[in-house]
Amino acid sequence: MKTIRVLKTNIADTTINEVSQLLNTSNNKTVAICNANTLVQSYKDEKLNSIINSFSIATPDGFPVAKAISRLAKKNIPRVDGFKVFKETIKNGIETNTSHYFFGNNEKVVNLMIKNLKKEFPNINISGFTCPPFENVENLITRFKDNVSNDNPDVVWVSLGFPKQEIFIYKLLESTSINSNFVGIGAVFEWVAGTKIKAPEWVANIGLEWVLRLIQEPRRLLRRYLIDNTLFVYYFYKQLMSKN
Repeated sequence: MKTIRVLKTNIADTTINEVSQLLNTSNNKTVAICNANTLVQSYKDEKLNSIINSFSIATPDGFPVAKAISRLAKKNIPRVDGFKVFKETIKNGIETNTSHYFFGNNEKVVNLMIKNLKKEFPNINISGFTCPPFENVENLITRFKDNVSNDNPDVVWVSLGFPKQEIFIYKLLESTSINSNFVGIGAVFEWVAGTKIKAPEWVANIGLEWVLRLIQEPRRLLRRYLIDNTLFVYYFYKQLMSKN
């Protein structure tokens, strides 16, 4: 899969359908869903950047990342966001009976999500879920790695927030021989559960999804959007200037 470096991260020139098909037909794949925050933090942290670049696919999730990779590729590359990857993978996997495991968030959210998924996809194959307490990555792996490996799911969706979910995936696969595919999925569990509101597609496509998210979680997201999005523009401008 062709990649284009945005800041210091290798972003895939791909589509939602391509990622979905890969998750349903392959194993041992890892997917990082990358927005501006992901790329800025990876730019500043070499170890984190190395982890993200070790994933099989890093997708252009956010509007700024999709616009940046499109500028570098000199063609339109669409957003490949976590919500659509999640839904499309489940839909396309019904026929092949792809099994799904959910790791992260809390039981209220996950149970609501599963209820909604079963309404939308009655034949979905859910092999299990784990809603761990708030602990560091090493403790989560020690306590819960057998939960995942014993179920042997085709796809494990991890909702621990960035960068914890990506570090968890990387270190778990470093210490085990699990053949599942892993996707760091962030807030998608809550959007599917309906406990948080997902911005309409037209809002996301004009780059304003962040406004709705900031209204819902101002304390957690204020720094991300005001500082990291600004830094993303600055770092990307430096990248463009270095090519001239």
